[in-house]
Amino acid sequence: MSDPVSLTSSRKLDHLRICVEKSIERGYTGFDDVRLVHNALPECNMDRIDTGTRFLGHQCKFPLFIAGMTGGHPETLEVNRRLARAAHMYCLGIGVGSQRAALENPDLEETFSVARDEAPNAFMVANLGIVQLRDHGNEWADRAVSMIRADAIAIHVNFLQEAIQPEGDHDASGCLDALRTLCEDFKYPVIIKETGSGISAETAGAVFGAGAKAIDIGGWGGTSWAAIESIRAEESSSERDKRLISLGQEFTEWGIPTVVSLCDVSRTGGPIIATGGIRSGLDMAKSLALGADLCGMALPLLQPALTGEKALFDVIDTIEQQFRVAMFLTGSRTVADLKTKHAIITGKTREMVDSIMEEYNGY
Repeated sequence: MSDPVSLTSSRKLDHLRICVEKSIERGYTGFDDVRLVHNALPECNMDRIDTGTRFLGHQCKFPLFIAGMTGGHPETLEVNRRLARAAHMYCLGIGVGSQRAALENPDLEETFSVARDEAPNAFMVANLGIVQLRDHGNEWADRAVSMIRADAIAIHVNFLQEAIQPEGDHDASGCLDALRTLCEDFKYPVIIKETGSGISAETAGAVFGAGAKAIDIGGWGGTSWAAIESIRAEESSSERDKRLISLGQEFTEWGIPTVVSLCDVSRTGGPIIATGGIRSGLDMAKSLALGADLCGMALPLLQPALTGEKALFDVIDTIEQQFRVAMFLTGSRTVADLKTKHAIITGKTREMVDSIMEEYNGY
């Protein structure tokens, strides 16, 4: 029988490889249905626009958050090194991938701690699954933060992936209590992070009520963990695993589109990181106008990070320029200005948002 600790590490490498080699984006974010109102007389200088923002007390050069991607296998170390150098170079927030592998095997800690070594002043977010929090308690959260000298911790919820993954945990009971216990005692901000299925206002209310300081909505419409796990099942030599292929394929359509989740959760009033299919600086600008505070990207930065620092920096430069132009064309001198701008939502996304609002208002 394979060592469970080794399985955790090898699974991390599987995920990274599949994300690079296969088509794993699914769904519909809703950004195509969102249009920012053009300001024909913006009355500001594009080159002097202030793209800076603060999140949970930390200053960032612009609202791009390098979302947690990887770590936990020796071959992932260089990717985290390059991503962290980008965070340092551009003064961005950054998260690491799930730290479970290194918590199980301390020999893998360097694949995560390299991020802090390369970005000593960046806003850095540790990452632990809510199932592991429930099963191991606050001690694992403390160790995850200490490992990378983090400024906050993301507790990720990924039950769609767990339901399809051959090694998945199907018991979600007790997780909210575990979150509440962590928030009561923890000295660092706690962020709840979905991984591609979105978060509703109802869930957001429960999360904020438990004491979380922010929510990463992880909406449907970008990287699909159902698709990734379906591919892993297809590649497996186990007949039992292969039965999960069609299950993963069926549930690639499951989730709350990113824009719909963002509109819903923004009603709760708490800080939001918008992730899930954000692919440009224009998507970022739309997200901030709809209520986000930061915008997370993972997949668009992964291939450039594997290629080299120059490729990664070029992509970030492009995203920053797109964001700056969107600010300019809406007449936004600051990010705070942008958050007051009107975003028009049309089409299928408008229908979904209106349906949620009608239910909320008791119609």
